[in-house]
Amino acid sequence: MSHARLKKARDLVDGVLLLDKPVGLSSNDALIKAKRVLNAKKAGHTGTLDPFATGLLPLCFGEATKFSQDLLEADKTYEATVNLGIMTSTGDTEGTVIEAREVDVTLEQIEAALARFRGPILQVPPMYSALKRDGKALYEYAREGITLEREARPVTIHGLEFVAYEAPLLKIRVTCSKGTYVRVLGEDIGAALGCGAHLSSLRRTGVGALRTEHMITLEELQAHPDPLSLLAPVDALLSSFPRIDLTGELAKRFLHGQRLALGKESAIAVPEQQGRVRVYHDGQLLGTGLLGDYAILAPERLVAARAA
Repeated sequence: MSHARLKKARDLVDGVLLLDKPVGLSSNDALIKAKRVLNAKKAGHTGTLDPFATGLLPLCFGEATKFSQDLLEADKTYEATVNLGIMTSTGDTEGTVIEAREVDVTLEQIEAALARFRGPILQVPPMYSALKRDGKALYEYAREGITLEREARPVTIHGLEFVAYEAPLLKIRVTCSKGTYVRVLGEDIGAALGCGAHLSSLRRTGVGALRTEHMITLEELQAHPDPLSLLAPVDALLSSFPRIDLTGELAKRFLHGQRLALGKESAIAVPEQQGRVRVYHDGQLLGTGLLGDYAILAPERLVAARAA
């Protein structure tokens, strides 16, 4: 067999990498590079960051991919710079300038504009987005010069803080629900101020309970002598859920998909809060379960045991 046809076997790698995505790289390209360094068999990311954006991109490997949907649904936090007075075709630095206006706004006007966008709002998705219409991404239509009608969608801006203003650059911090386009928020703030705007920088600093403290750059990952040691455990994605520790016998039944009655007679410490929980035995994550009435625990997503 020729060397060209020999393919390196991928490893079973489990864990989470908190990547600091660089500017100019798509989320998928960043994932491919990290997957190659770790020689991982299975990987996925947890919601895209635009190429011009930087910051927290949690990458899931192996068993962690079973829980990546939780991060897709999670709230996100961003730091953004809104360039007032200049509008671009994409709402960010990747587009062409389509209009420029004079900027003459006060701090009071800025605060009044920000107040309009806190809480539940309706947002029209941008043409330059990966949303599909008739099986084709909106950005593909946009590149052909076609603009389609888009329906406004409900999103929630949980937090919108003023950070600094040095004309024409307005710095803000945003915590928002899934599906929020911060690019569009920046444009809408500019429209509310009467001068238009685009985002000149965007950095994600939070995804659910995950924060930037333990982020790794691609350069650090590639240069590290033991890149696997940089991975956080699978349960790093589940830290916000209450924990239940099972005995050996109950753990076996849980892993066989059986519902467990964890009443007082079971001697298992049960959280007061119902809903999703993370389940362990002997310090090992077994998966997630749903805790319901009468302390009934139903298995949800199970983690495959790896041979040591």
